[in-house]
Amino acid sequence: MSKVCMVSLGCPKNQVDAEMMLYSLKQAGFEIVSEEADADAIIINTCGFIEDAKKEAIENILDCAQYKQGGKCKALIVTGCLAERYKDDVTEEIPEVDVCVGIGSNSKIAEITENAIKGIKINSFGEKEDLDLNGERILGGLPFTAYLKVADGCDNCCTYCAIPKIRGKMRSRKIEECVREAESLAKRGVKELIVVAQDTTAYGADIYGEPKLAELLRELAKVEGIHWIRTLYTYPDKITDELLETIASEEKLVNYLDIPLQHVNGEILKRMNRKGDKESLSALIDKIRAKLPEVTLRTTFITGFPGETEEQFCEVAEFVKEKRFDRLGCFTYSPEEDTIAATFENQVDEQTKADRMDNIMEMQLTIAAEKNEEKFGSETEVLIEGWDDYIKCYFGRTPADAPEVDGKIFFMAHKPLKIGDFVKVQINDCIDYDLLGETI
Repeated sequence: MSKVCMVSLGCPKNQVDAEMMLYSLKQAGFEIVSEEADADAIIINTCGFIEDAKKEAIENILDCAQYKQGGKCKALIVTGCLAERYKDDVTEEIPEVDVCVGIGSNSKIAEITENAIKGIKINSFGEKEDLDLNGERILGGLPFTAYLKVADGCDNCCTYCAIPKIRGKMRSRKIEECVREAESLAKRGVKELIVVAQDTTAYGADIYGEPKLAELLRELAKVEGIHWIRTLYTYPDKITDELLETIASEEKLVNYLDIPLQHVNGEILKRMNRKGDKESLSALIDKIRAKLPEVTLRTTFITGFPGETEEQFCEVAEFVKEKRFDRLGCFTYSPEEDTIAATFENQVDEQTKADRMDNIMEMQLTIAAEKNEEKFGSETEVLIEGWDDYIKCYFGRTPADAPEVDGKIFFMAHKPLKIGDFVKVQINDCIDYDLLGETI
């Protein structure tokens, strides 16, 4: 029996693709191993969204290539967004790679891997639309948390983003298909469901004629065994009153909204091919907080978009200071080939981009600390994720924390607890973005 190891990089949507490929490999008779040194074939499921992601992918490819010389590995296979974006260039420019597989050929991964081990090394690129959105998965993370990818591709065509070229037009799954998978995950012990897509608020528009995220969430909330449901990647111009009312009324829907704003200056947003301006976005944030008083708001901003002036950047800084987001990420603009924004004049120099990003993140660190201090003495529900043997306490996440991108809470307990259970914790301190507490 041949052994295969999967290294998955990038976003949760990519992770779901990796989990589906792992299931196909296991069904075909491969043994799934966690160590590259033990594998006959290593598959690197890459991200290719921005320059840093491409660099990470290439570094991982080169790191894994050493097992072809010093280990038992016979085949190094690259899948995911980098493979789809650059196709045959990957094997031509990185000769250590044996086979490159586009997203439309993911369903053939078992056959491709078996052939590669035998020395038959042929790149495969199916149509983007051939990527199957339905199917069984081998969960790669903690067994009680799973991502539910409800659509793939994107129709927004932001000028800085290569996703539509990589993933194609948006394709939504039917509501019943999403619910069926949620039910299957719940039977396997999943308690937290995280709904993802390139734009979750556009979910269903392609097959139902209008967005159906609110309806989907109401149906998912009926699934027995699921305790928390959170949604990532919601676009500001598509957040409806119906969606907010659904979050407010459904107990399982955590009061958490991830809204990538990217900028607030109207001129910059227009050049990004996004809607809104500082006034409309401010009104949206105020409305959300009025309808969901306990909401946790997460957002992201891009600094140094082509032509961004100091005055326009200051609009973002003032907005961050005024709106005091609970969670915030900031990234420097990356000029991606084959995107419209890469051709714009007045590209901002890297140092200015970085300085502006640092300015935002320093401000957010202070805001986050102040918001955490406001929680001292309060109680919260926590999903127990593990035990930290170094500091001798449990750790987990509150409803206000998404996996990987947000913080954790470390807490003492008065009795042994079970990983994957929910427990009430009193917050009494914090360290940067993380909370400290003890069970009640």
